[in-house]
Amino acid sequence: MARIHSHRHGKSHSSRPPTTMSTQWINYNQESVESFIVKMAKEEVTPSVIGIRLRDEYGIPLTKKLINKPVSKVIKEAGLAPAVPEDLNNLLIKARRLREHLNTHKADRKNVHSLELLEAKIHRLSKYYKRKSVLPESWKYSSVVAQLA
Repeated sequence: MARIHSHRHGKSHSSRPPTTMSTQWINYNQESVESFIVKMAKEEVTPSVIGIRLRDEYGIPLTKKLINKPVSKVIKEAGLAPAVPEDLNNLLIKARRLREHLNTHKADRKNVHSLELLEAKIHRLSKYYKRKSVLPESWKYSSVVAQLA
């Protein structure tokens, strides 16, 4: 499959091989793992960082296999889900930083093009989240929104 904004091909990421391996060697039960997730979510840690911390600090390789639901679903059930999804928020932060760079370096044409491509990704992702009812239909991206993120 080709990349979004280039003519190159290649793997976008490595894929985990399917496994039927049990997680009996893990010393934590489902309730304790969910409490770890909720505790970290109250500290405003993002779901991806929660997964990394569970892997590195607690030795839990795959929370989805252990508790039968992803980290983001546990956070949503606890009522701690952020208003904007993590991947969209990361793109908004990146756009804000790029806009700040372009305010100081006005002749940087390469990054003007990079900002256009980044904003296209933001619009495409926000359209998907509106369709899935994660974002409200009235949510709209503008450079002001990116500066607030």
